[in-house]
Amino acid sequence: MAFRDADDLRAEARRLRRLVIRMTTEAGSGHPTSCMSCADIVAALFFREMRWDPLDAAARNVDTFVLSKGHAAPILWAALHEAGAISEDPLSLRRIDSTLEGHPTPLNPWVRVATGSLGQGLAAANGLAAANRLDRIDARVFCLLGDGECSEGSVWEAAQFASLNGLANVTAIVDINGLGQSEAAPYHHDTAVFARRFASFGWRTIEIDGHDMTAILAAFRTAHDGGPTAILARTIKGKGVSFLEGADGWHGKPLDRKQMAQALDELGDETQAPPVVEPRRVGQMARPQRVAATHAPPAYRLGDKVATREAFGHALEKLAGEEPALVALDGDVKNSTGTEPFAARYPERFFESFIAEQNMVGVALGLAAAGKIPCAATFACFLTRAYDFIRMAQYSRPAHLVLCGSHCGVSIGEDGPSQMGLEDLAMFRALIESTVLYPADAVSAEQLTAMAARTNGIVYIRTTRPKTPVIYSNAEEFPIGGSKVLRSSLQDRLTVVAAGITVHEALAASDMLDARGISIRVIDAYSVKPIDVVTLSAAARDTGGLIVVEDHAIDGGLGDAVSTAVGSTAPVHRLGVARLPRSGTKDELLDRYGISRRSIEEKVLQLAA
Repeated sequence: MAFRDADDLRAEARRLRRLVIRMTTEAGSGHPTSCMSCADIVAALFFREMRWDPLDAAARNVDTFVLSKGHAAPILWAALHEAGAISEDPLSLRRIDSTLEGHPTPLNPWVRVATGSLGQGLAAANGLAAANRLDRIDARVFCLLGDGECSEGSVWEAAQFASLNGLANVTAIVDINGLGQSEAAPYHHDTAVFARRFASFGWRTIEIDGHDMTAILAAFRTAHDGGPTAILARTIKGKGVSFLEGADGWHGKPLDRKQMAQALDELGDETQAPPVVEPRRVGQMARPQRVAATHAPPAYRLGDKVATREAFGHALEKLAGEEPALVALDGDVKNSTGTEPFAARYPERFFESFIAEQNMVGVALGLAAAGKIPCAATFACFLTRAYDFIRMAQYSRPAHLVLCGSHCGVSIGEDGPSQMGLEDLAMFRALIESTVLYPADAVSAEQLTAMAARTNGIVYIRTTRPKTPVIYSNAEEFPIGGSKVLRSSLQDRLTVVAAGITVHEALAASDMLDARGISIRVIDAYSVKPIDVVTLSAAARDTGGLIVVEDHAIDGGLGDAVSTAVGSTAPVHRLGVARLPRSGTKDELLDRYGISRRSIEEKVLQLAA
């Protein structure tokens, strides 16, 4: 099959290789050989195949490119520069004043999601494609992966999701250059291995010579017939320069000035102008409008016992009726996390991710990058498996990304330690600019879920398995960064700071201590980050000491947050899970690990003596 512009594209691929070499030599670092292997593919995409507008980085009704092999960022910057999409000097690569970072981030407006931790791009591409389908945008999403990164299990989680959800407009291109960082990639140039794997997940597969421009263009045309489609491209690392082609030891290594001159000489002169990229769109896009309605308040009775995980689900279902951008994802535990009512009422906006938490978070990020408000839920302990995706999500700067971890702490009881999320507060507190919320009852869970959906950035909500009494009126408000003083008097001897299930233990301990003639202040620190410094500092001054009790590992959670907030104002004593837990009943475990009402009472008596 012949294409009239194949020669122009071959020339453009050479220009991209030349520019990549110049950029990385100027920077003194980078991955030129990883860019050179995929230059023909990138030239075909940006200058022939993709429908996009070089003058509009924010456009939705266009085809999208995700560079999963993020270390090849210079080839992306080179293509954008050649197409006239960026005016920034490409030789500013990796400088502190440049958006052309060493691995792509949305600091540059053409990047939808940050990549560079390998194995994450295809999940995000799934999310972008899912958002397109929701918005009825018939656009394609192209994801360029490396063969080495296909050793990551998350790639195959994403392959399964795309097939199960019929994401026909997703095209994965695997750059099979046969070389990793330290040695040969596992399957060298054997494209058939990758073809069999993608085919086993229900993908259309096409094996090509990744340097044959005619074959590349033919593969993209075939992908129009539906997919998801995987193009397995056999390439040569360092293609175009004799001393780099297929050579070990060049990964992540720029050329020096003398080597650069030799390489540029081999690639030939830049006499031909780059092909003109004419703006192309994929029809019109109609944005769904929010329903003009006031958010319905919770409807619980004081004293009713309701699990916060259930209230989270009720809130999502209500919010979805008001906010069409809201979508939900779950990891095959929707009957436990509370997302089942949402799934039943809004099936087209619900994404069952099954037991593949990495892909779940990656898809949620892709949805967020396309303007959705994703709420993804699973057990708190299983989010640890997806933490690298969560870590990378912060660098994508999502406008909204809500993650809910249920079944946290030893209070889950008999299921035992493998199911107890004890590290999650520490994980999410460590994220820069994150928000961490921990409701104690159904009212606060509903209100904080609504707040989370309207809060910028990554928001984590921690919910509890056991039913707990409703302690707040339905009209109570829960601003981010606030707290609730539940017991207070001028005679308070100490302050107990709690969150979630330990709020109820603290209130019970307060009643027990009242019977002994000892008053304590009780604070519900529902906003773990940002934490209420003003209220906590006042309590520290008023009562002379704080006891923090939490159903979380003793390090990294609420205790650390409170200690940082009050500084040296007063001593902070911490009650948390300090030993490896085991199975048992809720009450047995709260007692055994020193976070029960009796444990609080004993600590207060010890300190007040």
